[in-house]
Amino acid sequence: MRRVAIIGVPIVLLVVAGAAALHRKEKTIPLYRVQATPFVRRVTAEGNLKAVQAAPLSAPLDAPEVLKVAWIVEDGDFVKKNDVVVRFDPTDFEKELLLGNEDREIADNNITKSNVDASTTRVNLRRDAKQADHELESARRFKFDDAEVFSRYQRIEAEVDAELASERKKHAENVLAVRKGLARANLDILGIDDKRAALRIRNAEQGLRSIEIRAPYDGIVVLQRDWRGDVARVGSNIWSGQPLGEMPELASMKAEVFVLEADAAGLAIGKKATVMLESDPTRAFSGRITQFDKLARQRLRDVPVQYFGVTIALDHSDPRLMKPGTRVRAVLDLEDRARAITVPRQALFEKDGKVIVYRRQDGAFKPLRVEIATSSAGRVVITRGLNEGDELALVDPTEQKD
Repeated sequence: MRRVAIIGVPIVLLVVAGAAALHRKEKTIPLYRVQATPFVRRVTAEGNLKAVQAAPLSAPLDAPEVLKVAWIVEDGDFVKKNDVVVRFDPTDFEKELLLGNEDREIADNNITKSNVDASTTRVNLRRDAKQADHELESARRFKFDDAEVFSRYQRIEAEVDAELASERKKHAENVLAVRKGLARANLDILGIDDKRAALRIRNAEQGLRSIEIRAPYDGIVVLQRDWRGDVARVGSNIWSGQPLGEMPELASMKAEVFVLEADAAGLAIGKKATVMLESDPTRAFSGRITQFDKLARQRLRDVPVQYFGVTIALDHSDPRLMKPGTRVRAVLDLEDRARAITVPRQALFEKDGKVIVYRRQDGAFKPLRVEIATSSAGRVVITRGLNEGDELALVDPTEQKD
């Protein structure tokens, strides 16, 4: 009996030691107790201010050809109403006007010459026809058909003269009709040259009227930048209707910011936002989202990061501080739940393509599948699978070693 008791003591000691080791192992796993708390998700975005309303500054639509910038205001300059904002080079239009006037003068001279030539030809042909008619009338009046009085030769000659006079009259009348047709065709051709010259003059005059763009009201000029970030400069070629810039109304501003694609979940019209000026971060302006892109896009070429463009309408503006193009930083309130079950990201694991947590139950950790919603930088909203009071492992208990 004493030997059995001696052997049993080590066994008991081993069981107690094993239980203590298991207890110490469980104690080394950090736990999180689930509870419903308010959940707010905010994301930051950067962008620029832009005027809600602005008068566009574009090249005239009736400009007949490419315009070349001779002078342009600096970006951000203040101008008065009717001040010249852009002036184009008039040299080409002045040259075209001179050549057009020369073409018109040549066409007018050719038309005058053609009219004179046609009039002279008509007078001559009418005179020939009249002369032939007189000869035909004389031949008919004085007959040489009396064989007893006139010789055969005289009778034949009289018949030939009468027939020749008749043919000369017909020929003159036919040539007169043909000449009239040719004169009309020639005048039509010369009329085309005259119209071409008139069109050249009109285009030149339109170009001269379009060489200046003036300010519609007092304000600053914001020049438009191309995809390279450049504005129009002296010597730039501008097409008809091409936008050059705008004159914003500073009384009402909006913010155009860019949200990372990874942070864009929950973007919706009407969400609250707070905008801070980079030049004065102490001032904050409240607003709401009024528009956002449906598809993410790159902001910079050769940079694969995708962003969603977001437009924020500000509740009020301060023209003394706010200028178009001013850099801003915005904080967007994308989600605000009064009560939500949230867990740290460390408590979530992925097994076989499913999101699970390890819930402590009856002294052991058992895997449990959960459904997640939105998330912030460190917390995730759980919509199904957990209740308040559940204890979750913050590390994978199946990977713990002795």
